[in-house]
Amino acid sequence: MVPKKYFNSVEEFYSTLFHELIHSTGKELDRKSMLGVYGDPLYAYEELVAELGSSMLCWICGIFPTIQDNSAAYIKGWLEVLRDNPRWIMKAAREAQKAVECILSYDPEMKGLWEVHSTVKEEDVKA
Repeated sequence: MVPKKYFNSVEEFYSTLFHELIHSTGKELDRKSMLGVYGDPLYAYEELVAELGSSMLCWICGIFPTIQDNSAAYIKGWLEVLRDNPRWIMKAAREAQKAVECILSYDPEMKGLWEVHSTVKEEDVKA
């Protein structure tokens, strides 16, 4: 992980750290996408899982709005590779959620925070 001083903001640092943490769960959760090679759909899928998971962790920490544009652009880039597999976005979201739960399971206080945050209320999704 690149030192914090090389990032434009602390939010960007944590977004990247969370992205890498999601990757780190790949072996424990037996994600086959960890075997992908740069540029192929399996690699793109793993990057999508990592970025979605990072976004979830940022949201829990209250820093999502500050990195939203960067995250959306990154995800959009990988979605181009995945356009032949439209169902992968939902599968990747499930995999990202499992990775977040895995990370948070190491700290009971954080696990409780995820349970609170993962219950979306109707007013949270209204435009």
